[in-house]
Amino acid sequence: MTTPSAGPLAGLLVADFSRVLAGPFCGMLLADLGARVIKVERPGLGDDTRGYGPFAEDGRSYYFARVNRGKESIAVDLKTESAQALALARGADVLLENFRPGVMDRLGLGYERLAAENPRLVYASISGYGQTGPWRGRPAYDAVIQAMSGLMSITGESDGDPVRPGTSIADLAAGLYGFGAILAALRARDQTGRGSHVDIAMFDATLSLLEGAALESLAAGTVPGRVGSMHRSIAPFGAFAARDGQLVVCAGNDDLFVRLCTVIGAPELGTDSRYRDNNSRMTRLDELVIDLEKALGAHPVAHWVELLEDAGVPCAPVNNVPQALESEQARDRRMVITAGDLRLPGQVVKISGYDDPLVRPAAPELDADGAALRTEFPAESDPSGAGIRTSE
Repeated sequence: MTTPSAGPLAGLLVADFSRVLAGPFCGMLLADLGARVIKVERPGLGDDTRGYGPFAEDGRSYYFARVNRGKESIAVDLKTESAQALALARGADVLLENFRPGVMDRLGLGYERLAAENPRLVYASISGYGQTGPWRGRPAYDAVIQAMSGLMSITGESDGDPVRPGTSIADLAAGLYGFGAILAALRARDQTGRGSHVDIAMFDATLSLLEGAALESLAAGTVPGRVGSMHRSIAPFGAFAARDGQLVVCAGNDDLFVRLCTVIGAPELGTDSRYRDNNSRMTRLDELVIDLEKALGAHPVAHWVELLEDAGVPCAPVNNVPQALESEQARDRRMVITAGDLRLPGQVVKISGYDDPLVRPAAPELDADGAALRTEFPAESDPSGAGIRTSE
């Protein structure tokens, strides 16, 4: 049995019926902060991500290890071992699942039934489109939601095709919203004594992150286009070419723009009537990029970053992933940890009074804790007919 590190969620028991990314990521955040998380997996195969790369030399999946670290594992066939699943749910503070709506009900593990047996249960459902609406039954993966939400349509260069962002933002956003909603529901339970049903949709979560593009569409009824690395409302604000590569410069107000122009040796741009304010700069963005890159091309990225930082102009080189992970900032913030001898991304949430350990419990082998958990949560006969055979 995994013993979680002391944390603000110590004493909380989570029955994690989720798989792949959104739900497991949510469960990982809870486990990292001290909750006891029991992962319920399919016998024989376990979570799909046990078969996703990259892999360690011994065959362990980094993908699985990252979002399931610190959890316990029990293999349960939800179609035939409903009594065991019910025993776990009855004893839990939180149940986390990310099946399509209706599946848990057909398995006899739906919210209404479990809330009747465990009124304090916080039952968290993460799905593609949520528990309501005409799309509720549609299957969904991250890329599907990125497409349906409009996110892909605004990602990429203006003259290129729609592009999927370089991370599974729809899954991760839903997991983060789920994490926050679970904590809010637990707080409400402290006040009322009753749990609730948390309903998180990947579609909703991704729509909420569209930011400027959504505002542009709502305000003007337009179809927002792709703007590459630039900002939709602020200029200059994006990636610009220097002699040996690109750097990001964010001059978010007129004063910063004047400072930028002075530092790069083009002070006349700071007083040019074409660029007198942000709206003017946005209107002439193509011209502005040409003028700035003409000056920036005189020196390499490192030269400009040093000067611009000294002048207080927000900027950065465009790091690759190893440069970011191995940076002194990531090291100081403990953003790379070790779990089961695998180096993995660390925990973002830092809370005073609690440790943020560099070494954390590993992800479990399939059914590693099954025998102990079956003793701790003994299955009882279930005369209600739960466990109806179904497909997901």
